[in-house]
Amino acid sequence: MAFFERFKAGLAKTRDFLNGGINKISAAMGHFDEDMLDELEELLVQADVGVPCATFLMEKVRKDIKVNKDNSRAAVINSLREGIVAVLGDPLKLTLKPDRLNIILLIGVNGTGKTTTCGKLALRYRQAGKKVLLAAADTFRAAAIDQLKYWAELTGTPCIAYPEGSDPAAVVYDSVQAAKARAADVLLVDTAGRLHNKQNLMDELAKLYRIIKREAPNAALESILIVDANTGQNAVIQAEKFNAAAQLTGLIITKLDGNSKGGVAVAVANAVKLPIYMVGLGERAEDLADFAVNEFVDSLLPSE
Repeated sequence: MAFFERFKAGLAKTRDFLNGGINKISAAMGHFDEDMLDELEELLVQADVGVPCATFLMEKVRKDIKVNKDNSRAAVINSLREGIVAVLGDPLKLTLKPDRLNIILLIGVNGTGKTTTCGKLALRYRQAGKKVLLAAADTFRAAAIDQLKYWAELTGTPCIAYPEGSDPAAVVYDSVQAAKARAADVLLVDTAGRLHNKQNLMDELAKLYRIIKREAPNAALESILIVDANTGQNAVIQAEKFNAAAQLTGLIITKLDGNSKGGVAVAVANAVKLPIYMVGLGERAEDLADFAVNEFVDSLLPSE
Protein backbone atom coordinates (compact mmCIF):
# COMPACT_ATOMS: atom_id res chain seq x y z
CA MET A 1 0.00 0.00 0.00
CA ALA A 2 1.35 3.43 -0.97
CA PHE A 3 2.27 5.75 1.90
CA PHE A 4 -0.57 8.16 1.15
CA GLU A 5 -3.10 5.33 1.22
CA ARG A 6 -1.72 4.11 4.56
CA PHE A 7 -1.77 7.70 5.78
CA LYS A 8 -5.42 8.01 4.78
CA ALA A 9 -6.23 4.67 6.41
CA GLY A 10 -4.51 5.79 9.61
CA LEU A 11 -6.80 8.82 9.83
CA ALA A 12 -9.93 6.87 8.91
CA LYS A 13 -11.22 6.87 12.50
CA THR A 14 -11.14 10.67 12.70
CA ARG A 15 -12.50 11.12 9.19
CA ASP A 16 -15.40 8.72 9.86
CA PHE A 17 -16.09 10.43 13.19
CA LEU A 18 -16.22 13.87 11.55
CA ASN A 19 -18.17 12.63 8.54
CA GLY A 20 -20.74 10.87 10.71
CA GLY A 21 -21.09 13.90 12.94
CA ILE A 22 -21.43 16.36 10.07
CA ASN A 23 -23.99 14.16 8.32
CA LYS A 24 -25.99 13.85 11.53
CA ILE A 25 -25.92 17.60 12.16
CA SER A 26 -26.86 18.64 8.62
CA ALA A 27 -29.01 15.68 7.55
CA ALA A 28 -32.34 17.37 8.09
CA MET A 29 -31.74 20.48 5.96
CA GLY A 30 -28.44 19.99 4.10
CA HIS A 31 -27.15 23.28 5.42
CA PHE A 32 -26.00 24.75 8.74
CA ASP A 33 -27.85 27.17 10.97
CA GLU A 34 -26.27 28.75 14.06
CA ASP A 35 -27.19 25.89 16.39
CA MET A 36 -25.68 23.42 13.94
CA LEU A 37 -22.48 25.45 13.77
CA ASP A 38 -22.25 25.21 17.56
CA GLU A 39 -22.61 21.44 17.26
CA LEU A 40 -19.89 21.37 14.59
CA GLU A 41 -17.57 23.28 16.89
CA GLU A 42 -18.16 20.72 19.64
CA LEU A 43 -17.50 17.96 17.11
CA LEU A 44 -14.09 19.46 16.31
CA VAL A 45 -13.24 19.61 20.02
CA GLN A 46 -14.15 15.93 20.37
CA ALA A 47 -11.85 15.14 17.43
CA ASP A 48 -8.93 16.54 19.51
CA VAL A 49 -8.66 19.80 17.57
CA GLY A 50 -8.97 21.55 20.93
CA VAL A 51 -11.09 24.46 22.10
CA PRO A 52 -8.83 27.37 21.00
CA CYS A 53 -8.28 25.94 17.53
CA ALA A 54 -11.92 24.88 17.09
CA THR A 55 -13.00 28.40 18.07
CA PHE A 56 -10.60 29.91 15.52
CA LEU A 57 -11.78 27.59 12.75
CA MET A 58 -15.45 28.21 13.42
CA GLU A 59 -14.95 31.97 13.49
CA LYS A 60 -13.62 31.62 9.96
CA VAL A 61 -16.55 29.42 8.91
CA ARG A 62 -19.08 31.91 10.28
CA LYS A 63 -17.30 34.80 8.56
CA ASP A 64 -17.25 32.95 5.24
CA ILE A 65 -20.95 32.13 5.53
CA LYS A 66 -21.73 35.80 6.14
CA VAL A 67 -19.55 37.06 3.27
CA ASN A 68 -20.53 34.41 0.71
CA LYS A 69 -24.14 33.98 1.89
CA ASP A 70 -23.67 30.22 1.59
CA ASN A 71 -24.23 27.89 4.55
CA SER A 72 -24.42 24.66 2.58
CA ARG A 73 -22.62 21.52 3.71
CA ALA A 74 -20.09 21.85 0.87
CA ALA A 75 -19.37 25.50 1.69
CA VAL A 76 -18.88 24.79 5.40
CA ILE A 77 -16.51 21.86 4.76
CA ASN A 78 -14.55 23.89 2.22
CA SER A 79 -14.20 26.78 4.68
CA LEU A 80 -13.10 24.34 7.38
CA ARG A 81 -10.56 22.84 5.00
CA GLU A 82 -9.11 26.27 4.22
CA GLY A 83 -8.92 27.07 7.92
CA ILE A 84 -7.02 23.90 8.80
CA VAL A 85 -4.59 24.45 5.92
CA ALA A 86 -3.99 27.98 7.24
CA VAL A 87 -3.33 26.66 10.77
CA LEU A 88 -0.86 24.07 9.50
CA GLY A 89 0.90 26.66 7.34
CA ASP A 90 3.08 26.16 4.30
CA PRO A 91 4.75 22.74 4.32
CA LEU A 92 8.37 22.88 5.44
CA LYS A 93 10.80 20.02 5.07
CA LEU A 94 13.50 19.13 7.56
CA THR A 95 16.38 20.15 5.32
CA LEU A 96 20.08 20.15 6.11
CA LYS A 97 22.15 23.30 5.81
CA PRO A 98 25.18 22.81 3.57
CA ASP A 99 28.78 23.46 4.66
CA ARG A 100 28.08 23.27 8.37
CA LEU A 101 27.21 20.82 11.12
CA ASN A 102 23.49 20.12 11.49
CA ILE A 103 22.35 19.07 14.97
CA ILE A 104 18.91 17.56 15.41
CA LEU A 105 17.74 17.32 19.03
CA LEU A 106 14.80 14.94 19.44
CA ILE A 107 12.73 15.49 22.58
CA GLY A 108 9.41 14.49 24.10
CA VAL A 109 7.69 12.43 26.75
CA ASN A 110 8.12 8.69 27.21
CA GLY A 111 6.89 6.36 24.52
CA THR A 112 6.49 8.79 21.64
CA GLY A 113 9.02 7.04 19.40
CA LYS A 114 12.04 9.32 19.75
CA THR A 115 14.67 6.58 19.44
CA THR A 116 12.94 4.94 16.49
CA THR A 117 12.60 8.31 14.77
CA CYS A 118 16.28 8.99 15.43
CA GLY A 119 17.18 5.72 13.73
CA LYS A 120 14.91 6.39 10.77
CA LEU A 121 16.47 9.82 10.26
CA ALA A 122 19.94 8.29 10.41
CA LEU A 123 18.98 5.90 7.63
CA ARG A 124 17.47 8.70 5.55
CA TYR A 125 20.58 10.85 5.77
CA ARG A 126 22.98 7.94 5.28
CA GLN A 127 21.11 6.99 2.12
CA ALA A 128 21.50 10.60 0.98
CA GLY A 129 25.26 10.22 1.34
CA LYS A 130 25.61 12.31 4.49
CA LYS A 131 28.13 11.75 7.27
CA VAL A 132 25.97 11.04 10.31
CA LEU A 133 26.68 10.61 14.03
CA LEU A 134 24.24 9.36 16.67
CA ALA A 135 24.24 10.44 20.32
CA ALA A 136 22.56 8.20 22.92
CA ALA A 137 21.68 10.89 25.47
CA ASP A 138 18.86 8.79 26.95
CA THR A 139 21.07 7.29 29.63
CA PHE A 140 18.23 6.44 32.02
CA ARG A 141 17.16 3.36 30.07
CA ALA A 142 19.57 0.65 28.98
CA ALA A 143 16.95 -0.42 26.43
CA ALA A 144 17.08 2.99 24.75
CA ILE A 145 20.86 2.81 24.43
CA ASP A 146 20.65 -0.72 23.01
CA GLN A 147 17.90 0.33 20.61
CA LEU A 148 19.94 3.22 19.26
CA LYS A 149 22.98 0.95 18.93
CA TYR A 150 20.78 -1.40 16.88
CA TRP A 151 19.88 1.43 14.52
CA ALA A 152 23.54 2.48 14.41
CA GLU A 153 24.54 -1.01 13.30
CA LEU A 154 21.64 -1.27 10.87
CA THR A 155 22.50 2.02 9.18
CA GLY A 156 26.29 1.87 9.52
CA THR A 157 26.29 5.00 11.66
CA PRO A 158 28.79 5.72 14.47
CA CYS A 159 27.11 6.14 17.86
CA ILE A 160 28.36 7.88 20.99
CA ALA A 161 26.95 5.84 23.85
CA TYR A 162 27.94 5.55 27.52
CA PRO A 163 26.77 3.10 30.20
CA GLU A 164 23.30 3.40 31.72
CA GLY A 165 23.20 6.10 34.37
CA SER A 166 25.85 8.30 32.76
CA ASP A 167 25.42 12.05 32.67
CA PRO A 168 23.40 12.99 29.55
CA ALA A 169 25.20 16.35 29.47
CA ALA A 170 28.53 14.53 29.11
CA VAL A 171 27.13 12.46 26.23
CA VAL A 172 25.92 15.57 24.44
CA TYR A 173 29.14 17.49 25.04
CA ASP A 174 31.34 14.64 23.81
CA SER A 175 29.06 13.97 20.84
CA VAL A 176 29.24 17.59 19.71
CA GLN A 177 33.05 17.51 19.97
CA ALA A 178 33.17 14.23 18.04
CA ALA A 179 30.84 15.58 15.34
CA LYS A 180 33.05 18.64 14.87
CA ALA A 181 36.27 16.60 14.87
CA ARG A 182 34.91 14.14 12.31
CA ALA A 183 33.40 16.89 10.13
CA ALA A 184 29.99 15.24 10.36
CA ASP A 185 27.10 16.60 8.37
CA VAL A 186 24.48 15.56 10.92
CA LEU A 187 24.45 14.85 14.64
CA LEU A 188 21.23 13.18 15.80
CA VAL A 189 20.67 13.43 19.57
CA ASP A 190 18.25 11.01 21.21
CA THR A 191 17.14 12.28 24.63
CA ALA A 192 15.35 10.65 27.53
CA GLY A 193 11.59 10.77 27.71
CA ARG A 194 10.53 13.24 30.35
CA LEU A 195 7.27 14.51 31.75
CA HIS A 196 6.71 18.17 31.02
CA ASN A 197 5.56 18.75 34.62
CA LYS A 198 8.82 17.48 36.18
CA GLN A 199 10.80 20.71 36.45
CA ASN A 200 14.12 19.03 37.23
CA LEU A 201 13.92 17.01 34.02
CA MET A 202 12.92 20.06 32.00
CA ASP A 203 15.87 21.93 33.52
CA GLU A 204 18.14 19.11 32.42
CA LEU A 205 16.78 19.37 28.88
CA ALA A 206 17.41 23.11 28.91
CA LYS A 207 20.99 22.35 29.98
CA LEU A 208 21.50 19.99 27.01
CA TYR A 209 20.20 22.69 24.71
CA ARG A 210 22.58 25.27 26.20
CA ILE A 211 25.55 22.93 25.80
CA ILE A 212 24.81 22.48 22.12
CA LYS A 213 24.41 26.22 21.57
CA ARG A 214 27.64 26.94 23.46
CA GLU A 215 29.81 24.22 21.94
CA ALA A 216 28.50 24.50 18.38
CA PRO A 217 27.41 28.11 17.92
CA ASN A 218 27.69 27.92 14.15
CA ALA A 219 25.74 24.69 13.79
CA ALA A 220 22.25 24.57 12.34
CA LEU A 221 20.19 23.38 15.31
CA GLU A 222 16.77 21.80 15.00
CA SER A 223 14.94 21.15 18.27
CA ILE A 224 12.11 18.80 17.39
CA LEU A 225 9.26 17.59 19.58
CA ILE A 226 8.08 14.06 18.87
CA VAL A 227 4.32 13.92 19.45
CA ASP A 228 2.36 10.69 19.86
CA ALA A 229 -0.91 11.21 17.96
CA ASN A 230 -2.73 9.19 20.62
CA THR A 231 -1.82 11.68 23.36
CA GLY A 232 -4.83 13.95 22.85
CA GLN A 233 -4.96 17.48 24.19
CA ASN A 234 -2.16 16.79 26.67
CA ALA A 235 0.11 17.11 23.62
CA VAL A 236 -0.66 20.83 23.47
CA ILE A 237 0.54 21.36 27.05
CA GLN A 238 3.62 19.26 26.32
CA ALA A 239 4.46 21.34 23.27
CA GLU A 240 4.17 24.61 25.16
CA LYS A 241 6.38 23.40 28.04
CA PHE A 242 9.03 21.82 25.82
CA ASN A 243 9.08 24.91 23.66
CA ALA A 244 9.95 26.98 26.73
CA ALA A 245 12.82 24.65 27.66
CA ALA A 246 14.40 23.99 24.28
CA GLN A 247 13.07 26.53 21.75
CA LEU A 248 11.35 24.09 19.44
CA THR A 249 11.75 24.52 15.70
CA GLY A 250 9.34 21.84 14.50
CA LEU A 251 7.24 18.75 15.18
CA ILE A 252 7.13 15.12 14.13
CA ILE A 253 3.80 13.35 14.68
CA THR A 254 4.07 9.60 15.27
CA LYS A 255 1.64 6.68 15.55
CA LEU A 256 -0.90 8.03 13.10
CA ASP A 257 -1.50 4.46 11.99
CA GLY A 258 -3.48 3.42 15.06
CA ASN A 259 -6.57 4.62 16.90
CA SER A 260 -5.39 8.20 17.13
CA LYS A 261 -7.53 11.24 16.59
CA GLY A 262 -5.66 13.15 13.91
CA GLY A 263 -7.03 16.46 15.12
CA VAL A 264 -4.25 16.65 17.71
CA ALA A 265 -1.79 17.52 14.92
CA VAL A 266 -3.86 20.60 14.13
CA ALA A 267 -4.19 21.53 17.82
CA VAL A 268 -0.43 21.33 18.51
CA ALA A 269 0.54 23.21 15.36
CA ASN A 270 -1.93 25.94 16.29
CA ALA A 271 -0.68 26.16 19.88
CA VAL A 272 3.03 26.57 19.19
CA LYS A 273 2.90 27.97 15.63
CA LEU A 274 5.50 25.50 14.39
CA PRO A 275 5.66 23.35 11.27
CA ILE A 276 5.01 19.63 11.25
CA TYR A 277 8.08 18.26 9.49
CA MET A 278 7.18 14.59 9.29
CA VAL A 279 4.67 11.93 10.23
CA GLY A 280 5.25 8.34 11.32
CA LEU A 281 2.93 5.48 10.49
CA GLY A 282 4.76 2.48 11.92
CA GLU A 283 8.02 0.90 13.03
CA ARG A 284 9.64 0.28 9.64
CA ALA A 285 12.33 2.63 8.35
CA GLU A 286 10.16 3.68 5.42
CA ASP A 287 7.25 4.54 7.73
CA LEU A 288 8.51 8.09 8.22
CA ALA A 289 7.60 10.62 5.55
CA ASP A 290 7.61 14.36 4.98
CA PHE A 291 4.37 15.98 6.10
CA ALA A 292 2.08 17.01 3.25
CA VAL A 293 -0.53 19.55 4.37
CA ASN A 294 -3.08 19.02 1.61
CA GLU A 295 -2.86 15.24 1.80
CA PHE A 296 -3.33 15.41 5.55
CA VAL A 297 -6.43 17.61 5.28
CA ASP A 298 -7.84 15.43 2.50
CA SER A 299 -7.35 12.40 4.74
CA LEU A 300 -8.85 14.12 7.77
CA LEU A 301 -12.02 15.73 6.44
CA PRO A 302 -14.93 14.06 4.66
CA SER A 303 -15.51 14.87 1.01
CA GLU A 304 -17.87 17.69 0.25
